[in-house]
Amino acid sequence: MAEFNNIGVVYKPKADSERLNQSFLAIEKALVKWGLDHAFCYQDMPQEALDSKLSTRFKRVSKEQFRGTVDLVIVLGGDGTLLSLARMMSRREVPIFGVNLGHLGFLTETPVDNIDHALGQLIAGQFTYDNRLMLHGEILDQDDEVVVSETVLNDVVVNKAALARIMDLKLTIDGSFASEYKSDGLIVSTPTGSTAYSLAAGGAIIFPNTDVLAVTPICPHSLTNRPIVLDAGSVIEISLNGPHENVYATFDGQLGFRFFSNYRLRVKRSERKVRLIKPVGTYYFEVLKEKLKWGER
Repeated sequence: MAEFNNIGVVYKPKADSERLNQSFLAIEKALVKWGLDHAFCYQDMPQEALDSKLSTRFKRVSKEQFRGTVDLVIVLGGDGTLLSLARMMSRREVPIFGVNLGHLGFLTETPVDNIDHALGQLIAGQFTYDNRLMLHGEILDQDDEVVVSETVLNDVVVNKAALARIMDLKLTIDGSFASEYKSDGLIVSTPTGSTAYSLAAGGAIIFPNTDVLAVTPICPHSLTNRPIVLDAGSVIEISLNGPHENVYATFDGQLGFRFFSNYRLRVKRSERKVRLIKPVGTYYFEVLKEKLKWGER
């Protein structure tokens, strides 16, 4: 039987209430089997999201208490919910179990209708850990001072905010000039992020445990500017050639910061990883087939 002493629960606030209650009921049953009195939730968790008979099983704590206490987090929602949690918990490699209450769900693979069975597998120790590479991104100003520092699971992107004008970008790798791009932007992604924005921009699907990074141009003006795959130890820097307005650097598609012409974006592999829990019998290519209809004619 798997030993988890402090269970945390994070959920998508706007998730379907019926699915949420179904999930909370399943978690309550699992807590009993684990021999635990309660699970931890954020203190700002809306009471109406919980059925009244379940509320005593879910103890509200602050984000700081949550971050420092839990040794397993159950995520109820979609990939966006899990990405936010991964950033928040990046200082601790706490196992994360994702339950999909959304639509696509590459990271939150377990469908809500299968939650009872999947939690039973966790209790029985029938699971594996899937360690996912993370990125550390920094925006530096003209004095080499770090103005933004974030750790992300999917990607870091430089692109235009509104006007559809091509940008002139410079890419360096490990301190050496690599290429210039006339494009709508550049995406630096992990293997996990290869099925997100990078895939939509024409990047390759990369097996999640591969130790690489990918750089994918967004709508490049030249056909010779193609996606490239680099060793995960590479240090990538992106800067603007000349003045540009309304350029942003975005982290996991959830945090955005103005990126000025005298700034540089530095991206490298983070020292930390995300530990996803996979119930036995979960296979990556089955997820691709289900979510993307991959390989179908």
